[in-house]
Amino acid sequence: MKKTFISLALAALFITANAQKMNFIEYKLKNGLPVILYQDKSAPVVAVSVMYHVGSKDEQPNRTGFAHFFEHLLFEGSPNIKRGEFMKIVTANGGQNNANTTQDRTFYYEVFPSNQLATGLWLESERMLHPIINQIGVKTQNEVVKEEKRLRVDNSPYGNFISEIMKRLFTKHQYNWVTIGSMADLDAATLSEFQAFNKKFYTPSNSVLVVAGDIDIANTKKLIENYFADIPSGTPIVKSKIEEQLITKAIIDTAYDNNIQLPAIMTAYRIPGMLSKESKALEMASAVLSKGNSSRMYKKMVDEKKNSLAVGNFNYGLEDYGAYISYALPNGAVALDTLLKDMDEEIVKMQIGLISADEFTKLQNQFENDFLDKNTRMLGIAENLADGYTFYKNTNNINTELEEIRKVTREDIQAVAKKYLNPNQRVILYYLPNKK
Repeated sequence: MKKTFISLALAALFITANAQKMNFIEYKLKNGLPVILYQDKSAPVVAVSVMYHVGSKDEQPNRTGFAHFFEHLLFEGSPNIKRGEFMKIVTANGGQNNANTTQDRTFYYEVFPSNQLATGLWLESERMLHPIINQIGVKTQNEVVKEEKRLRVDNSPYGNFISEIMKRLFTKHQYNWVTIGSMADLDAATLSEFQAFNKKFYTPSNSVLVVAGDIDIANTKKLIENYFADIPSGTPIVKSKIEEQLITKAIIDTAYDNNIQLPAIMTAYRIPGMLSKESKALEMASAVLSKGNSSRMYKKMVDEKKNSLAVGNFNYGLEDYGAYISYALPNGAVALDTLLKDMDEEIVKMQIGLISADEFTKLQNQFENDFLDKNTRMLGIAENLADGYTFYKNTNNINTELEEIRKVTREDIQAVAKKYLNPNQRVILYYLPNKK
C-alpha cells in the first residue's frame, strides 16, 4: 500500500510539472477563416490541420454518409493537383497525412518536417478553395467507401453494434445513423448534390486552420495570407439541436450479426453531450467500472466469477448528446441476463456509495496523464486547439480542461450515475449470432 501511495504521489508531481500553459495566437482572415498558431521549437516538426464543423449529423436522412464520403473525396485533387497526386506530394516531402470524420466534424491534417510548412498550407488551401468534384472522383471514392464498409462493418465481428445501438437510442436526432452511412444513399445521390454539400460546408466560415510546431510566426502568417485569404468565405451555417424525448421505459430489442459466434449483451443510456460538465464525470464512472484489469466489472466478471470473456463501458461523447454504452460477452453458456444482472449491480454500488479514495486518486492520474500525453505531440495539440474553438467556443480550453478534470469529485461521479444510469432510461440490446 505504501509503495502504491508513493507511486501515485510521484505521478501527481510529474503531471503538475508538465501541465504548462500553452501560449497560442488566434486571429481571423478577412474572409472569416479562424487561424490558430502554436509555436514549439523543441523538434523540427509542424502539424497543419483544418477542422470543418461538419459531420454525419449535418446530413439528410435519405443522404447519409456524405460527410464521411467527403473525407475521401477531398483527396481527389484540384486544378493544381492531379488525381492521385495529393498523398504522393506529402510522402515525397517527408510528411504523413490523413483525415477522420465523426458525427460532428471532419479533421484533415499533414505532419511535415518544419521546412515543408508551405507545402502543407498549400495542400489544405487547394482542398478548401477548388477541389475537383466530378463523376470520376465520385465513382472512385464510392468504391473505396464501399470496401471500407465491407471491411470494417459488414464483415467485421460486432462491426454493426454501434449502428444498432444508435438507431434505437435516437429516434429524431441525426445521431440515429453512424458516420459511414448508407451505400444506397450514396449510390442514389447526384453529382450536383455532392457539389452543393461541398459548397455549403467546406468553407472558411465553417472551419478552423491550426498550425502547431516549429514555426516562425510572422512567416507563417504571411504564408497563410497568401494561400487562404482569397478563398470565398461561404455562407454562415446556423445549427440547431433536435431535441429527443426522455427515455422513461427500457427499450429492449434484439439484433443479429452474421460475423459472430458469441452473443453479447449491450446497454446504452442517452446522456448529455461532451460540452456538459457531467460528461466528464460519466467518463470517469465508466473508467471505474471497466478501464483496465483492476476495474470493478473486469475484476468481478472476468477474474473472479469468470462468467465473461470481455466486459466494458465507454462514454461516447458527442456535441449534442452522448451515449453511455456497456457490453459483456459470456464465457461459455452463461446466460446474457446473468451478465446484465452483474453489470447492473456494479452500477447500483456506484449509485449508493462513493468510490474509494484510492480509486479516485488513480482515476484522476489516469485522466490527467491521458490529457497530457495527447499534448506531447504536435498533431494532438492541433486537434485539441481545433476542438476548443469548434465545440467549446473557447480555444483556451486546452489550458483549462485539465483543471476541469481536477474539479470532478467522487460525489459528482455518484450523482451522474444516479441521474442517468437507471434501468428505465436505457436501451437493452441482445446482440446474437444470425441463425444459419
